[in-house]
Parts: sequence; structure tokens; C-alpha cells
Amino acid sequence: MAADEPPRGAVVRSLRAVLRATTRAMATDVTAQLVPRTLEHAGGKDERALDACVASALEVFHEVEAACTRFGSSSALVRTNRSPDRWHRVPRVLLDALVEAHTAHDVTGGSFDPRVERALRALGYDRSLQFSSGDAAVLALPTVRARSRGAWRPRFRHASNEVHLRGEPVDLGGIGKGLAVRWASARLAPLAMAFLLEAGGDCYAAGPGPDDGLGWRIAVEDPAGGEEPVAVLRVVDRAVTTSSVRLRRWRAGGKPVHHIVDPATGRPGGAGLLSVTTVGADPALGEVWSKSLFLAGRTRIAALARRRGLAALWVDEAGAIGTSDALAPYLMWRRP
Repeated sequence: MAADEPPRGAVVRSLRAVLRATTRAMATDVTAQLVPRTLEHAGGKDERALDACVASALEVFHEVEAACTRFGSSSALVRTNRSPDRWHRVPRVLLDALVEAHTAHDVTGGSFDPRVERALRALGYDRSLQFSSGDAAVLALPTVRARSRGAWRPRFRHASNEVHLRGEPVDLGGIGKGLAVRWASARLAPLAMAFLLEAGGDCYAAGPGPDDGLGWRIAVEDPAGGEEPVAVLRVVDRAVTTSSVRLRRWRAGGKPVHHIVDPATGRPGGAGLLSVTTVGADPALGEVWSKSLFLAGRTRIAALARRRGLAALWVDEAGAIGTSDALAPYLMWRRP
């Protein structure tokens, strides 16, 4: 970090009593915009408490990253994955994340399954790749065989913070960032009249927003890379989550692949789709459902969204936009 850069989680104050704070964690930029409950919070005796609240919220992302990343050698998840057939004492944040992942596995009927770590490694995603350069590649594409498996049934000892993965390593990339957004939002809520917490494709928008009191306007990014959004949503007290292959895609053995792996096949899924966005009450469950919907592919996504009552928007490889009926209350504008 350069000497003139703000410290991690530094708060920048605006003239409109909207606090803005940023940090970098979990391979993405994290931004918080917060409207204090009172003007006194914005500039009076409670200013330090408010700054500490915002810094604490952003620190959640670093805590989740440190415990739950599958890269490097120091995280608790990496150590647990090395011996998935025995008990491990882990930090509470990892235990909670694994419990939430197990719940999501059950809620989605198994379409969300974190047992894709070996498949991702076989595809060359065993380290941070240079996705931003546009030429990320690995030399060989090993054969990945689908495994016949039942439901995921990890075991937990909550009193001692212990977990048993039941023999297979896991990847928490499909839920970890959503959990960080959820937990960070809980730290912001006591002092905020409204706030927007953004982390890559996941965000939570609380309260009436900073302008007209009708909510936060959230632009849905074009997964094909266009400068204009494909849609604009208006939300109050809702999470907006997007699963997309715009950034995390690479070539393995000369073949295009991406990071959203179908646990049933061990291969990248979501045939015909580029991105899926969901709107719901919880960012972690929203992240889970956006990936489950993506894996349904272009031909089955509408039926799954309708059956589950999910507010969803998706963009296919031809640039066509689809929406579910449940999205209508949030949709301000969409590209023709």
C-alpha cells in the first residue's frame, strides 16, 4: 500500500451526509454507502462510533476470506480440506459458513453442493488466475469424472467448533461472499437509516435510499461486457445477487471453461447462459439460488424460477434477457 493510500476500510465523508467506505477483499472491491440515522451521527459526538461501525462491517470480508478461502496454505478451510475424513477444530466463522452451506444444500434439494473443490482444481482453478488480463489459461485439461453421490451430510460439534467434512473437500465460493454481505449488514444496521453494501456481484440495499426515499437503484451489469446495464432495479431491504461468467473464465487445455461447476457432472454448467441475477431477502441464499438457477441452463431456468417463486433476471449467450414474474415489482427498466 502506498503511503498516501487510505487505510483498509477508510471512511470518506460526503457533503450529503452519506458515508462511503471501501476495502479490497475476497478478490473484489467492497463498498459501503451509509446514511446515518441522525445528523449527529454524521458529524457530532457519535462520529467515532459510526466510523468504527463501518470499519467493523468491512472487516467481516477479511475475516471470511482468511478463514474460508481455498487458496494458499494458511486458511482454516485449506487445512480442513487436506484431511476431509477426520474432525477439525476451526474458527467460528468457518464453522458457521459450513453450517449455512449445508442448509443451502438441503433447501435447494442438492443443486447447491460445495463438493466441487476437486473439479475446480482439475480444471486448473487451484490458484488465483489472472482473469482481468483476458488470457488466463492452464496447459492441460485433466479428465474429470462425475461421482455418484448422495446428499452432503457434514457433521458439526458446535460447542467445540469442530467439523467433519465426511471425506470430500469443499469450496465455499458459492456462498461465502453472500454470507459476508449478510454478516456485515448486521453490523451496519444499528446506526444506519439506509445503506448499500456492495461486493462484486452481491449487494444488500437497506432502507429508503439516499435520494427520493423510494429505494436504491441497482444496475445489472451486461455480462457481455457492454458499458450500459441490461436492467435497473429498485429495491428496499433486499439483496441483489448475480452469478456471471463474465470475469471468472479461462481456457484449460485450449477449451473455454468457467467457475460455476455443476456438481452432478464435475464440469462447468449453465448451458446457454451468461448471467443470472436474483432479488431476495438474504444475500447468502440469493447467491446460492443465482448459481442454482444458472446451472439449470437456458432451457430450464424459467421453470425453476417459477416453481420456486424466485425473483430472477437472466441473460443468455445471444444477449436475450429473461425475467420471472416475481421480479416485476423491482424492475424499473430493462434493455429492449
